[in-house]
Amino acid sequence: MILFLDTSALVKLYIVEADSSAVHTSVAAAQTVAVCRIAWAEACAALARRAREVPADEDAIIAARQALARDWPHFFIVEVTQSVVERAGVFAETFALRAYDSVQLAAACEIVAVAPGQVAFGCFDNRLNNAAKILGLGISGSAGEY
Repeated sequence: MILFLDTSALVKLYIVEADSSAVHTSVAAAQTVAVCRIAWAEACAALARRAREVPADEDAIIAARQALARDWPHFFIVEVTQSVVERAGVFAETFALRAYDSVQLAAACEIVAVAPGQVAFGCFDNRLNNAAKILGLGISGSAGEY
């Protein structure tokens, strides 16, 4: 199984949050973990926000950044190509998604195109998960479902 993680799920690998253990379990069971190239920037932004909001977590945030950098080369990275952004534009309009959410979904669909029936979509955003379900992606988990 290929597990595609959007950033909401990816961050749970590095910061202890609700459902973090379920994400770890899903990652351990996956043959391949895939992410979109933009997940790097989104994860760094999420970690920076956490550092600003919870200064006591500074050591954990430093460790999380280091772990993300260590793990990144082991993920299958879906590049943001013209076809991905064009599909994302359609998804943004069709499903009323935010820009990067639509790019995440389009990136997952790139993998589905070459490995149909083998991709699970890991995400903790209900609107994004609903769009993924409509498109026929297998949902690995969502807020409260992981």
